[in-house]
Amino acid sequence: MIEGAALGARGTLGLAWRLARRELRGGFAGLRIVIACLALGVAAIAAVGTLRAATEAGLAEDASRLLGGDLEIRSTYQPLPPEGRAWIAARGGRLSEVVQMRAMAIGPSGERSLVELKAVDGAYPLYGALVLDPPVPQGGLMPGGLMPGGLMMDRSIVERLGLKPGDEVRIGEARFPLRAVIVTEPDKVATPAIFGPRAMIPLADVERTALIQPGSMVAYEYRVALPAGADARGFAAALRTQPFADGGWRIRVADQAAPSVTRFVDQAASFLVLAGLTALLVGGIGVATGVRAWLEARARTIATLRCLGAPANLIFATYFAQVMVLAAIGIGIGLVAGYALTWAAASALAGALPVPPRLGLYPWPLALAAIYGLLTALAFSLWPLGRARDIPGAALFRTGLAAPTVRPRLSLVAANAAAALALVGLVVATADRPMFAAWFCLGALATLGMFRLGASLLMAAARAMPRLRMPSVRLGLANLHRPGAPTPIMLVALGIGLTTLAAVAMIEGNLRRQIAESLPEAAPSFYFIDIQADQAEAFDATARALPGVTEVERVPSLRARIVAVDGVPVEQMVVSPETAWALRGDRGLTYTAKMPEGTRLVAGAWWPEEYAGPPLVSFDAGLAAGWGLQLGGTITVNVLGRDIELKVASLRDVAWRSLGINFTLVASPGLLSSAPHTNIATVRNAPGQDTAVLRALTDAFPNISGIRVRDALEAVASLLGRLGTALSSTAAVTLLAGMLVLAGAVAAGQARRVRDAVVLKTVGALRSQIRAAYLVEFGVLGLASGLLAAVAGTIAAWGVVRFVMHADWVFLPGTLASVVGLCLLLTLGFGYVGTSLALRARPAPLLRNE
Repeated sequence: MIEGAALGARGTLGLAWRLARRELRGGFAGLRIVIACLALGVAAIAAVGTLRAATEAGLAEDASRLLGGDLEIRSTYQPLPPEGRAWIAARGGRLSEVVQMRAMAIGPSGERSLVELKAVDGAYPLYGALVLDPPVPQGGLMPGGLMPGGLMMDRSIVERLGLKPGDEVRIGEARFPLRAVIVTEPDKVATPAIFGPRAMIPLADVERTALIQPGSMVAYEYRVALPAGADARGFAAALRTQPFADGGWRIRVADQAAPSVTRFVDQAASFLVLAGLTALLVGGIGVATGVRAWLEARARTIATLRCLGAPANLIFATYFAQVMVLAAIGIGIGLVAGYALTWAAASALAGALPVPPRLGLYPWPLALAAIYGLLTALAFSLWPLGRARDIPGAALFRTGLAAPTVRPRLSLVAANAAAALALVGLVVATADRPMFAAWFCLGALATLGMFRLGASLLMAAARAMPRLRMPSVRLGLANLHRPGAPTPIMLVALGIGLTTLAAVAMIEGNLRRQIAESLPEAAPSFYFIDIQADQAEAFDATARALPGVTEVERVPSLRARIVAVDGVPVEQMVVSPETAWALRGDRGLTYTAKMPEGTRLVAGAWWPEEYAGPPLVSFDAGLAAGWGLQLGGTITVNVLGRDIELKVASLRDVAWRSLGINFTLVASPGLLSSAPHTNIATVRNAPGQDTAVLRALTDAFPNISGIRVRDALEAVASLLGRLGTALSSTAAVTLLAGMLVLAGAVAAGQARRVRDAVVLKTVGALRSQIRAAYLVEFGVLGLASGLLAAVAGTIAAWGVVRFVMHADWVFLPGTLASVVGLCLLLTLGFGYVGTSLALRARPAPLLRNE
């Protein structure tokens, strides 16, 4: 007897392994779905993790080149004082100075465009190389490759202005001959060109442009190359303690070269990992389906073993070993495929990533993906394996493994729950935003529950339907609730994949609608910056006199860096993730006595127009909530090197989407009005007048720069298009996993479908009637899945748009209709294939076996 041969835990495991090996020699066609589902989810997670690690390694390796030095000192408005240069030189540091501002570039034809102007000294670049086309000969040139009086520009602006080498370009009040096109700018990540293409001139020529005026928006950046072996962090810490550094300086070392890029990579990777986990979750349902089908196909083998005296533990260990072996194969395939996908993704994203990823073998992302796959396999296979363990042999001969009353023993239920909790814990523990990951897990659980409840309600509704005259419809509805019907599995598997697709489509549609439709109607035509105080009235008069101009609005503008809130330095503050951006870099600051038109206060009151007391501020209510800032609290800002404490008098609901003049900080007049500053203005004009307005104002005031809002919106729309493509691709992975599970569910029920078709044909049913019955079954399943996916996807998209992106929500019924239609087509397609195969089966062999 087997029981006698299997005495002891070691003997049981050894015998179970021998039995598992013998069964696997005969093939594992029924468990291919397990391998495919696990491989797909693991590949997605492994690819994302490896690409993230490779990108971070690239950023770390090229940190000094990206920053332009071992450390950078940056300030708005103020250059580094001579004592600062002397302090750095005394400690062996080599210094390179860069000045950045925005300006208008005007070609010989009169065509003009906003550019990000970068003036560099002879030491530039300290690291890396400035690559130009055509290459500039080195004889008599500065080390950076720039000839005095020369101009280098990005290819895009050269083509836009129709320039060729030697053409003169006016910037401010100076003219520069075009020397070459910038091919590679080594420190572009640290000094990105945001509002326009790059233009580069020698630092010695800045004065000729007359662009630097009191209060102009100018950034002074100093890159430092330290002696070999010097500690950059220690050097920066010592520098911060010097008296000359107490002026609003921002000092960062090389490993902080691209914080915005690092944040973007982290956030994108977090989202993509969650998308991969969704695919793995759907794949887990495929694991449960495949294991259940595998065990049903081996019902007679299990029954025979039980009748020969095999203990329950031996049955469980045998098939657990088989499932784990095949899970290991699936995980292995997924790791190899994910690693290969990393190379493909790196090639595809070569132009979008700031640095080429350092491709190599990164064990931790691969190990993490493998752990995810293993926990998924355990969480979704223990339940069907536990049911097989405790079903007696006689029951197997009567009903197979479909007996609904059999439940795993408590120890296996506990193990199953532990595997599921471990999977959730791993998701939360490894996420950059644990709270978001926790909500994702709760949402996934709620979605699973909703689809399972929907399946139960669908089966109950089909059971309660009155007797219909049409046999095909009656039979199709009966198939939904018959014993062992795959309705719950099919509904859940396809529904979750389509829920992800619906949510992504709704999010993308909302963002596109707001950018492409709502914003242009409310937005001004231009922003004009760097309007000097003595130019303000002349600017207003000139702009209002132009044909087609309908509105001119102008306010004072300063740049301020928030250094403390309620006396707590920003470095020590704990704030919500969505508001942390306002503590990085400079913020816009204006002052006014009268409350601006359209301002909506949510707390506090505006100061009297004649107010002349200590500085007050009206602050963004959303940021205040994220920082725990209340009325009466204080915000300390650094303006032109001086710390100013502002008391919060009111909180405002800022309408950022209007694209009008909005400031985070609006202060009372008095102290700030005496500080050097410029003005910023918006101009609205009739369609078709943009070129004339821009030309007239920049010709009259060469030092000001005009930012065309339409160009900015088109750039955002283009970015959203690329983002939408990426989101749709990740949703497609989840949908592919759902299709695999759907195919597995159809395949799992194919034997029953063939037997039913044979019996029906034998008693006189027509092929068309049988086909119609199955199409009714799959059509109802597809319609129900699509409707539930539309509801779940809408709820998920609403939550992301409102609470993560903080945008307005718009319901898009057309998008949901396409999701429901896709679901219907998929289920009908799989159902038709399965039915066609079942109808081809010959009755005689099956009836002889019965």
